[in-house]
Amino acid sequence: MNSGQINHIKDQVFQYFGIFCTLIGIVLLLIFIGSIIVDGVQRIDWDFMTSLPSRKAEKAGILTAWTGSLWIFGLTALIAIPLGISAGVYLEEYGKKNWLTNLLEINISNLAGVPSVIYGILGLEIFVRTLKLGGSLLAGAFTLALLILPIIIVATREAVKAVPDSIRQASYGMGASKWQTTWMQVLPASAGGIATGVILALSRAIGETAPLIVIGALAYVPFVASTPMDEFTVLPMQIFNWTSRPDHDFVINAAAGIIVLLIITFLLNGIAVYLRNKWQSKVNW
Repeated sequence: MNSGQINHIKDQVFQYFGIFCTLIGIVLLLIFIGSIIVDGVQRIDWDFMTSLPSRKAEKAGILTAWTGSLWIFGLTALIAIPLGISAGVYLEEYGKKNWLTNLLEINISNLAGVPSVIYGILGLEIFVRTLKLGGSLLAGAFTLALLILPIIIVATREAVKAVPDSIRQASYGMGASKWQTTWMQVLPASAGGIATGVILALSRAIGETAPLIVIGALAYVPFVASTPMDEFTVLPMQIFNWTSRPDHDFVINAAAGIIVLLIITFLLNGIAVYLRNKWQSKVNW
């Protein structure tokens, strides 16, 4: 048996091993989601979506949790999207290539992999204690904005980098300035990639629990937040609270909350995939 045949056998073994590992992951995921749907789908109704938390499982709802999640989602988007896109465009289009920018790029890439609880500790010290925001929606939004900023910056840079340099040169040849070229040519051409990165980053933010626990978000809130300075809870925290209860009915409530959270997450990821495919189909370099 020659080396070519040996390599072919190795390739086939690796291929089958990869398929086997993928099937294990898919089967476990289907079992997990299936058990949640069986337990929780019967609990989802209008009363469950519009009721306040309660000590009695049959009367408990997720109104404060999903409204708090929407508050956090909106505030985080308002903070993180402009900062992340601006930073990504600056680093790619305007930043000078030297040791400082290289160091900054490495740190931004590394920050994308830092555990989320570290951002919670940072948010606790800066926003809760130093800026005296307390356990408010605004403190939570700033903390989650820090968490997803590296993701948005990296996604923006990669999308901008994918725009061919011929587009820029043609714009300069027509007499456009650097800013006009960036604003009217580069950003529209990279909008699909940027939007995909933004939505995936926000999808991560809406499912985070650890940073919010650290900054002091509440597990039980008997009122709907109406201002950014109100205390709050979110769906992941409400689910965590219910799963810690000994009563099985609360576990059913948690399963229903997980279904609602999964629907929101899948919708956001579906929008991201749609935007990416639409962008790729329209842009033919």
